[in-house]
Amino acid sequence: MSQLFERPQYQTTTPEYEQYAIAYTSPEPELMQQLIRETNLAVTTPGMLSGLLQGRLLQAISFMMKPRLILEIGTFTGYSAIYLASGLADGGKLHTIDNNPEVADIAEKYINKSGFSDKIITHQGNALNIIPQLEGPFDLVFIDADKENYVNYYELVFDMVGPGGFIIADNVLWYGKVLNEDALTDKETRGIAAFNKFITNDKRVEHLLLPVRDGLMVVRKK
Repeated sequence: MSQLFERPQYQTTTPEYEQYAIAYTSPEPELMQQLIRETNLAVTTPGMLSGLLQGRLLQAISFMMKPRLILEIGTFTGYSAIYLASGLADGGKLHTIDNNPEVADIAEKYINKSGFSDKIITHQGNALNIIPQLEGPFDLVFIDADKENYVNYYELVFDMVGPGGFIIADNVLWYGKVLNEDALTDKETRGIAAFNKFITNDKRVEHLLLPVRDGLMVVRKK
């Protein structure tokens, strides 16, 4: 095949570019800085935080959409929930689900401090059991939970999202493992690879994979 038509090699965003982007992005508010510090001190997996670039992107999307109802699958310590809730329409609500009670107190603490406690409704337990009990339609869904269930979460929420609504999934590059078939040996990588293929073949939606942080799949329901 002519070199002109060869597919380009995958390149990850270099730390230098990311640092440059961070330098030219509105900084974390003091509350979010405190949340990041406490998460790093108290949790063994602080890398699960969305981080500044992704947090500000989610916030921007929320401000642009002005959603009335958001569903977040995967609260962790509340970082992304707070950014998403900041763009809610007047009277809007965000439901967020997590099954790790060990971090629930941190999330509750900072949600209360954020001033959005009247807009954020937290749920503890298995999302697959909790989601059917919620009432839509959701304008925006953010999936950032156990990777092997991404397709299950997507199918479960799809009919609860109105036409023109968005579903955003985090970690869809999964540290680059999805690019290497030899890395598809663990359930998380297989789950992400299956999700990406499922979205690509779903004719009901339009989608964009953004190489921000660990990858965001942005899906719009037709």
